[in-house]
Amino acid sequence: MSPAPFPYRLIATDLDGTLLRGDDTVSQRTRDALAAATAAGAAHIIVTGRAVPWTRHILDDLGYEGLAVCGQGAQVYHAGEQRLLTSVTLDRQLAALALAKLEAEIGPLALAASRDGLDGEVLVGAGYRVQEGPLPVVTFEDRSELWSAPINKLYMQHPGLDDDALTKVARATIGGLVNVVMAGPAIVEILPLGLSKATGLSLAARRLGLRASDTIAFGDMPNDIPMFRWAAHGVAMANAHDELKAVAHEITASNDNDGIAMTLEHLLG
Repeated sequence: MSPAPFPYRLIATDLDGTLLRGDDTVSQRTRDALAAATAAGAAHIIVTGRAVPWTRHILDDLGYEGLAVCGQGAQVYHAGEQRLLTSVTLDRQLAALALAKLEAEIGPLALAASRDGLDGEVLVGAGYRVQEGPLPVVTFEDRSELWSAPINKLYMQHPGLDDDALTKVARATIGGLVNVVMAGPAIVEILPLGLSKATGLSLAARRLGLRASDTIAFGDMPNDIPMFRWAAHGVAMANAHDELKAVAHEITASNDNDGIAMTLEHLLG
């Protein structure tokens, strides 16, 4: 008997905590499973909160030449052609108003920002804790530098509130002005209102002639919830946040234990 066809035409994978292991590498088993699924007719799209400059080195390592959704859905990037197909920026006047309103409620925030473009810098202000790794940042002292060029998003941290609490109060205080998402440990972001990973993924899928009903999605954090709600099937990693697990159709093994590969191998039969 010939093997059953792969049941999905599109595989959407988050990066950090999902496709990437804790050491920021992709296992050979996962590479092989993705290669087998694409050989069976599925397209693979990476969907990440990272902006393009923080994603390209991973795509290069994978030999990835397709579409990638970056910047929490703000950017659709063609890796093979090394160009942005779409890019959405945050209204800086509105963002400044939202920040002022939030800080009036909970006090000063430590801030960072992701500038727009293929080579957009990540600006980091005093007190903002940057995760260790090879990704470059530019420090700033004067907050006016945040607004000196187009940005895709703001990052914020609070000295006394954890990620869940900061996200909750920010949504309650400024949720009518901007979108607030938790994208990872110590990563709470302000985005344009209505923007999500689902926005960018739907645009990328449309370019490939694919639909939500064709899609299986993998993720680990609350910022993946819109993508799960858009896709036909959402698979949360074992290490995922409880909010994402609550809306997932399935929970697989962790990112360090080849969860994506295990699910794809099962579907490939």
